[in-house]
Amino acid sequence: MASSSRESSFSSCSSSCDLDDEGVRGTCEDASLCKRFAVSIGYWHDPYIEHLVRQSKERKAPEINRGYFARVHGVSQLIKAFLRKTECHCQILNLGAGMDTTFWKLKDEGLLPNKYFEVDFPMIVTRKLLTIKSKPLLFRPIMELHPEDTLQMGNHMLDSKRYAIIGADLRDLSELEEKLKKCNMNTQLPTLLITECVLVYMTPEQSANLLKWAASSFETAMFINYEQVNMDDRFGQIMIENLRRRSCDLAGVETCKSLESQKERLLLNGWETASAVNMMELYSGLPRAEVNRIESLEFLDEMELLEQLMRHYCLCWATRGGQELGLKEITY
Repeated sequence: MASSSRESSFSSCSSSCDLDDEGVRGTCEDASLCKRFAVSIGYWHDPYIEHLVRQSKERKAPEINRGYFARVHGVSQLIKAFLRKTECHCQILNLGAGMDTTFWKLKDEGLLPNKYFEVDFPMIVTRKLLTIKSKPLLFRPIMELHPEDTLQMGNHMLDSKRYAIIGADLRDLSELEEKLKKCNMNTQLPTLLITECVLVYMTPEQSANLLKWAASSFETAMFINYEQVNMDDRFGQIMIENLRRRSCDLAGVETCKSLESQKERLLLNGWETASAVNMMELYSGLPRAEVNRIESLEFLDEMELLEQLMRHYCLCWATRGGQELGLKEITY
């Protein structure tokens, strides 16, 4: 939720581009540490993240923890809504997945799609693969769903019957599509695509191309995007400056001016419906019992800061096709 949060994607395209990407890759580590800390003090249950992410030496601020709770809760609710509409006869593409654990949690809940794909920087994928292979709690569930002896595995990819992880560049759509198809991506299946603080690190043209590709590649699809919003005000400018000092530029920030600009980008790039809420709206709509539970975990003396942070992040979702499934009815 904080301005450093991102589970990012897209690999190097040149030596100068790789230097730019280094700061973006670093935000994957930041986001993962924040999630691990929030889980460790009880914000939500995730038995897998401790095997992928080290515990932070620093205590995270309460407003950051609550922000991550809202983010994880919101994205999870939309994923489950899509899975219910499709009765899990679908595929999920998590673009910029980082150390995300959704695949394992969905398996535990009996909500796995036909196949779950993750894409990220080759460097991040290599690290995640090494951990998966060395941790039975992570590797065993993949093998349980893959009865054949032949498991496709390399330094930057793993392909099994129900799970694939791929190192690729979201800015190179021909390479991305080729690698996904090699892992048996099915363009005929209803498809959910997820990006969390990914598009904002691409230029507007690059993110538009990705959204167009997603809208044109699948007959029935839904797109979930979590990222910054209201970035034209003073608080937004401070967020931008803080990231810039860490050599991390928000190349796509001009599309993050408002909820309307976020929805407009989706509609202009091939999506038929688009919705968006800022995270304060989402947080305010959580069940009272759940809010009471998380607010009892630690004291927060700066409610105004929490509200400012929440109003500068949003959850957007768009659909294309799927009238018979009722995808347009999905709301938060």
